[in-house]
Amino acid sequence: MCGLFFVLVTFTLGASAFRLQQVKSTENCPHHTVYFKHYYELHGEPVVLKCPSPRYKHLDFSALTPNITWYKNGSKTMISGRDEDPRIWAKGDALWFLPAMLEDSGVYICTRRNPSYCAEVSIHLTVVEKTAAQEIAYLQVLFTFTSGKIVCPELWDFTPNRTSLELKWYKDALPLEADSGKFVILKGSTSLIVNSVLPTDSGYYICKMSFPFEGVMYEITRTIHLKTVEKEKGITPIIVYPTQKTTSAALGSKMTLPCKVFIGLSSHIHTDVEWLANDTTVDVIYKKSRVTEGGRQEIVENGENFIEVPLIFDSVEEVDFYTDFTCLAQNRYGYQVLPTRVKQEAVGLSWYIAMTPITLACIIVGGICIHKCWKRKADKGYTTAKV
Repeated sequence: MCGLFFVLVTFTLGASAFRLQQVKSTENCPHHTVYFKHYYELHGEPVVLKCPSPRYKHLDFSALTPNITWYKNGSKTMISGRDEDPRIWAKGDALWFLPAMLEDSGVYICTRRNPSYCAEVSIHLTVVEKTAAQEIAYLQVLFTFTSGKIVCPELWDFTPNRTSLELKWYKDALPLEADSGKFVILKGSTSLIVNSVLPTDSGYYICKMSFPFEGVMYEITRTIHLKTVEKEKGITPIIVYPTQKTTSAALGSKMTLPCKVFIGLSSHIHTDVEWLANDTTVDVIYKKSRVTEGGRQEIVENGENFIEVPLIFDSVEEVDFYTDFTCLAQNRYGYQVLPTRVKQEAVGLSWYIAMTPITLACIIVGGICIHKCWKRKADKGYTTAKV
């Protein structure tokens, strides 16, 4: 009887946790989306998370002025302005960390509300030690025997006056000389010009920028992994996103996971990009269209061509955590595959607060029953081993 009751209590407890995970993200807002971008940042440096503007079908709410609130997943305490916390604070659609610390890693929820709609977006932040900078480097590609430029990414939140922008550039920890003829550092620009690109120019580049704020001087660092390819030869497609092997998502949430592919100067029409699920096309695995492959976008950035194809989850379900998703990019010169997995977003222990009285009663009675069983065994001379 006690053993059966223990199984019943365990099952009830698990079912309660599972139920709350499903509705957790929709208790206050009808829409919960996982932002495709995962922020990877360095310990001790300023970080800004931006709350993306939601778009639903043909409607665009970006023109509206909603009320935006922020909190960290697992905590219902809203993140307030700078007066309450000088290090982590919210302003408009941005969440500021001055600076970010290792313990700030986690999932942050921004909520947009106005009288007609409410939407939540989960944003993942991982803060790493500076010694791991190369592990989170931005991939960029240049053609050999031509001139090209390396771009120091994601600085505009820290540079309201772009004309005063000054960067320091390094390769293999050595500062680059602006007047060497090989490199040209443009003042007021995030770009580094590389003349006559050679295969030996590949490697890791670092750009640094000083960021003064209210009397404190911070440093912002970006690491770029530069690959060089021959322009004369057709280029094999290079998948530049997603950059991580796993993406976290909560049960029941919406999610868009784009696959972005670099094809250089090649024509868009010569490269195919598609998503596979368990090595099969998505529409075969997901016949009811809960998970679909979105429309193909052909993009031109800095004179280079990219293709982007999103994988769209209308609602993340448990089966997705056990499915192998793969982005496949191919043309006549070759192909590249990038496997990725969706893992369940960590849920805090606050679920027990919402348990029903029946569930709580089961746990209490079950505990009493198990205690009596153990006591009877002890009275009869049985011993229990410590684990």
